[in-house]
Amino acid sequence: MEFGVDIPFVHHLGFQLVLFEGGHSQIDYQGKPEHMNSFGVTHGGAVMTLMDVSMAVAARSVQQDMGVVTIEMKTSFMQPCRGMLHGKGRLMHRTATMAFTEATIYDGEGRACAHATGTFKYVRRLPTGPRSVNPLNVISTD
Repeated sequence: MEFGVDIPFVHHLGFQLVLFEGGHSQIDYQGKPEHMNSFGVTHGGAVMTLMDVSMAVAARSVQQDMGVVTIEMKTSFMQPCRGMLHGKGRLMHRTATMAFTEATIYDGEGRACAHATGTFKYVRRLPTGPRSVNPLNVISTD
């Protein structure tokens, strides 16, 4: 399954899209050694990225021609995130321009490790590239 857009950082981390429909998402992630912290568990930054992308994908799942940008995100870490992780995102409410979402990260045993809520703004996809192609130098993000 494809994310619908090319997100180099997501590819670098190795996220695998499992579900992308109806306001729900699931992204699976097996952290690599370089993604661990000094305690040997998945680094909080990688976990937050998994939650951010899980929420963004859930928001985009109801209008796939639009991009989204993160406005705010609140994160709670409940226990260390070890092994294969499953990020499950849900669109809780949407307006014409905003998405209110949540995501939970589960470990391979099904235990909740981290939770986040986030607000995203829907944005039109704009051309990216050199200034000659994109005179306003506008960046389209996800």
